[in-house]
Amino acid sequence: MTVAQRHGRRIMMTPAELDSFLAEQRTCRVATVSADGRPHVSALWFAWDGRALWLYSLTRSRRWSEMRADPRIAVVVDDGEEYGELRGVELSGTVEFVGEAPRTGEPFPALEAPEQLFAAKNFGLDVMPHDGRHAWARLTPDAIASWDFRKI
Repeated sequence: MTVAQRHGRRIMMTPAELDSFLAEQRTCRVATVSADGRPHVSALWFAWDGRALWLYSLTRSRRWSEMRADPRIAVVVDDGEEYGELRGVELSGTVEFVGEAPRTGEPFPALEAPEQLFAAKNFGLDVMPHDGRHAWARLTPDAIASWDFRKI
């Protein structure tokens, strides 16, 4: 993974700050592109495992079909109200689809850790509930840019 920023290194998050920020935030915005080139941005819950962003998406959504057709995406996670509080991360790369789609809960070792993280963070549960409507996409970012205006 490369750091995509040349400017703003003063406000860039350290790796530990980035991990902490992504572990505590719940919602990201996923940017996809339709077959005719129109951009589409949608909000989604996620889990961060220290290397990859795990996206749990409805399989009957525009986002899912666009990711299946063109797996290149960009994701933004941000926080803050006042200018001096703004912080965030932009991650980009190509998603990989992991497990069955839709996910029904069949044992799948590669999903044990992200499902445990996701269930604890978003539902306060030890075990991931499955509704047969969602599936997993993993973004191991090619590039990451971050900012934390609290450092100014």
